[in-house]
Amino acid sequence: MARATAHIGTTNFATTIKVDDRILISDEPAALGGRDAGPAPYDLLLASLGACTAITLRMYAERKQWDLQAVDIALHHAKVEKRSRIERVITLTGDLSPEQRARLAEIAERTPVTLTLKEGADIATSLSDDAA
Repeated sequence: MARATAHIGTTNFATTIKVDDRILISDEPAALGGRDAGPAPYDLLLASLGACTAITLRMYAERKQWDLQAVDIALHHAKVEKRSRIERVITLTGDLSPEQRARLAEIAERTPVTLTLKEGADIATSLSDDAA
């Protein structure tokens, strides 16, 4: 089960994110009042989708023993008429047949993060009693 914590103090809007023993910084660009100290939240969302897609395609190709040399993914997020839209363009490098490429495109549509984003996730929010 994935666990993360996020902490923000009074420095607009740098947020320290901890995932296990790893630390990331997220921030907003200067144009939005931040200091551009790290990727913005939607950038992290795109990074997660890209990483999950690349890892899943690599795992699948290795299991099938296909000649997939590299996966490059370009992602873009935009709001279109009050709805989020993510464009994902996948470039596959390797000696792959048209059928193998088509299968990898199908697999990309069913990666765990892709499915979570498409299906939505229930988010249960509560306030801690601790005033740390």
